[in-house]
Amino acid sequence: MDELTAAGITDPELRASYAECKRLNSLHGKTYYLAALLLPKEKRPHVHALYGFARYADEIVDDLASTLTISEKADFLKRWGDGVLSDISSGTSSDHIGRALVDTVHRFNIPISYFEAFLHSMTMDLSVTHYQTYDDLMEYVYGSAAVIGLEMVPILGYRDSSAFAAAEKLGIAFQLANFIRDVGEDLDRGRIYLPLDELAAAGVTPELLAERRLTPEIKSALAFQIARVRRLQAEASAGIALLEPASQPCIQAASELYCGIVDEVEKINFEVFTKRATTSTWRRLKVAGPAFAQAIRAR
Repeated sequence: MDELTAAGITDPELRASYAECKRLNSLHGKTYYLAALLLPKEKRPHVHALYGFARYADEIVDDLASTLTISEKADFLKRWGDGVLSDISSGTSSDHIGRALVDTVHRFNIPISYFEAFLHSMTMDLSVTHYQTYDDLMEYVYGSAAVIGLEMVPILGYRDSSAFAAAEKLGIAFQLANFIRDVGEDLDRGRIYLPLDELAAAGVTPELLAERRLTPEIKSALAFQIARVRRLQAEASAGIALLEPASQPCIQAASELYCGIVDEVEKINFEVFTKRATTSTWRRLKVAGPAFAQAIRAR
């Protein structure tokens, strides 16, 4: 039985929407997609729907090949985002991505506020280029990452509401790991996602960062951020056991692979300007193999 049929999704247009979300996930979210495969078939389409929505919005903002101006991107994002939010409220959608999202939101009673927060953060990306403090950054990260974890919990299933706080922390850890890996790429987009006051404490200014030359001060600043990712991951780990047993291998694997990005940064000696820290195929297989066996047992 295919995933959509297992999830009780039979309407042809709705199936097509879910299929497009899955395509976006498989194309752009390699680690996320791999982790989703560890879930029972009936849960996977709904994870794809969340990813498809997030990816489509992110592409509007970050498509460097786009000929749209910042203002035009902001208008397009608002029109599309407002349309999807309206569709969530009404319970129906004709949008190719929104149709699957609306179905998922209503099946699992996911609060619309999470999607409002996500779109707010995507809008911030169009005008905010840096964050003075960690608290300032958290306004952005809540919407761009924490809510993804919160949206996932109803789909994964849980036995204690404490799972939500853990999911929020894990989502933040994933995002911060990406920020560490993508320092160079973010500079290309004119953005700095490392809090400026924390950089300054290590002796790093935006001007020094823009030189793209690894210095002891920058290594120290990155090491500080890596320690935070590992701390958040550790704090969130107990929450995985609060999920349905069949969902735990997926999130455990995602935690190891996403947060493992910081291990790869260390392996390249923090050379984030000239290299891209990637999770090797070997490491993915090393994590996915036992997780798959655990997922089969849990089912």
